[in-house]
Amino acid sequence: MPQSEADTALSAMLRPRSVAVIGASEDASRIGGRPIAAMLERGFQGAILPVNPKRDRVQGLPAFASVAELPETPDVAIIAVPPALAEPALRDLGARGTRAAILFTAGYAEMGAAGAEAQARLLGIAREHGMRLLGPNSLGLLNAANGFYGTFTSSLERGYPTPGPIGIASQSGAYGMHLFSMARDWGLGLSCSITTGNEADLTVGDFIAWMAEDPQTEVIAAYSEGIRDGTRFLAAVELARRNRKPVVMMKVGRSALGRAAAQSHTASLAGDDAVTDAVLAEHGVVRARTTDELLDIARLATRRIYPVGNTLGVLTVSGGAGVLVSDAAEAVGLPMPPMPEAAQAALRADLPFCAPQNPVDCTAQVLNDLSLVSRFGEAMLGEGGYRSALLFFTHAGGAPSITPRLREQLRALRGRYPDRLLVLSALADPPQLRQFEEDGFTVFADPSRAVVAIHAMGRFGDAFADAPPPVLPEVPALPLPATTPSEAEAKRLLAAAGIATAPERVCADAGAAAEAAQALGFPVVMKILSPDILHKSEIGGVLLNVADAAAAREGFALLMRRAAEAAPQARLEGVLVAKQLSGGVECILGINRDPVFGPVAVFGLGGIFVEVLRDVALRRCPFGEAEAEAMIRSIRGAPLLLGARGRPPADIAALAQMLSRLSVLAHRAGPGLAAIDLNPVFAMPAGEGAFAADAVIEIAEHAS
Repeated sequence: MPQSEADTALSAMLRPRSVAVIGASEDASRIGGRPIAAMLERGFQGAILPVNPKRDRVQGLPAFASVAELPETPDVAIIAVPPALAEPALRDLGARGTRAAILFTAGYAEMGAAGAEAQARLLGIAREHGMRLLGPNSLGLLNAANGFYGTFTSSLERGYPTPGPIGIASQSGAYGMHLFSMARDWGLGLSCSITTGNEADLTVGDFIAWMAEDPQTEVIAAYSEGIRDGTRFLAAVELARRNRKPVVMMKVGRSALGRAAAQSHTASLAGDDAVTDAVLAEHGVVRARTTDELLDIARLATRRIYPVGNTLGVLTVSGGAGVLVSDAAEAVGLPMPPMPEAAQAALRADLPFCAPQNPVDCTAQVLNDLSLVSRFGEAMLGEGGYRSALLFFTHAGGAPSITPRLREQLRALRGRYPDRLLVLSALADPPQLRQFEEDGFTVFADPSRAVVAIHAMGRFGDAFADAPPPVLPEVPALPLPATTPSEAEAKRLLAAAGIATAPERVCADAGAAAEAAQALGFPVVMKILSPDILHKSEIGGVLLNVADAAAAREGFALLMRRAAEAAPQARLEGVLVAKQLSGGVECILGINRDPVFGPVAVFGLGGIFVEVLRDVALRRCPFGEAEAEAMIRSIRGAPLLLGARGRPPADIAALAQMLSRLSVLAHRAGPGLAAIDLNPVFAMPAGEGAFAADAVIEIAEHAS
């Protein structure tokens, strides 16, 4: 695909032919001196143009008094001056036609309203000149392949990275370079490392998109405190998914305290964490909980084996390790099906005291007969058919008397099954570990960490597998009312979208209520009807089990009195009389507009399941009925819908249709829609449908 203007600017930023350093310093330990020193040391081939009005030379290079005096227009400029000087420098660079700028300068949106205004001015200058910005408040970036070090990180004092396939994009500068330093210390090969800071312009998502097209980057590791532009971010991770480039991400701010810290640190919008979890999973991004986990997954991903329908077979010399691995696999949801019975029998015939179920324990006998490794491994991969295998050899794997022969057995296994993900857990010295790695095996000391990484490879494989596009139901675009409607009006809108509700009537007086109740059939539910009273039960505005006409008359008067006492300013439209449903499973369906990702659908069972256990499924809108059914079946309480303990199974198809239609309605409604709450929805027995008994549609405050 042709490069966009943004792609071109990002390429200029990471592969520049010339770089100006505004605020260049002779002192290689200062912020304005570190990039120059690093580029000189690593042999950067482009032109380095120091700008310093007080010096003729900087670190042996000719220096220039101003941007105007530069002998050429730099592809990128590093701005390492205070805020008062950064703005005119950016303007001068724009006038020269510089395409990109890296702003080390801090003191902008992270400092409050005045800083946000100054940051907006910087962005305005850049936009005026068609320039792209990294930062401000950025620690910069580096490209290990070409020796471009546009960063002032002190981590380079401990060494430079080996060029390789892993790219890092981080919103946080210090933590991004913490990731970089750990990756370098682990010996991981890096293509680039980028820190985006305040993201006045360019975001982590923009650099994920760039790395998704970068031939030097095969694996993308990201750290984010808040996703600023959900649309751009999702387009980026979708591009990576289509290009079969795994994205592993630490998205921090899970806790309320963490979200508050993210706001103060980079002025980011953290969004709801449960929504973020669901959306990342939907788009094939694996979310890492810790730094070690992120790097474990990135390291294993460089093998570029992403099993679809992943299953784990375990070959071990320790029964205890087998139990540990089984626990870890169950915790992450990685299937470990048992070996076929015939294969188990054959292994017992080979070694009567082995335990061949899975984990397959070949015992310490392997020390006497290393051919057991290939024979048992062949059975696991050939007859067991496992897509991944974890081979646990503990300290025996590093014993000088064993390692050479073990490598022979493992290389033979690797050669026969090049498409399988084979991982070792062993303790060995660095030279031996390198030998195993060169043979095509990633080695983990901790088998539990290996399991998490193996599970991630399967998630990538499933995400990369071609899937048919969702089939969306036909739902008309419905004009939203200017303000939040009453329940009756909300249900009329939902009915137009094909969402079924319980039979009901709007009644303006007691006589009409009695007549409606008689026509609908007892018992009925009676509810106060007002666009100003959305949560009716809180004021006693709902009456259940109304059993006759007289009770309906009395109920009307009671509801009107309670409403007048609890909400005297509320507009009252009368009382809603509805057929009281029974015999179904109560569910909750809803829509919430996430500030980052837009409308998100929620499904769960009613009562304790949602209020206490928070057993819900989330998915970004819109989606089809197949995706809706997968959501319904994914909750822990799904057996109650599927016929647990002799209950009749619920009408899952009707529920999925309602949920899918709701998602399309929300997507088409646009930002004027704040929320929809259908609670309860009665999922009747199979073939009898699903009906919303109550409905609230909230209009966003700015919509009017």
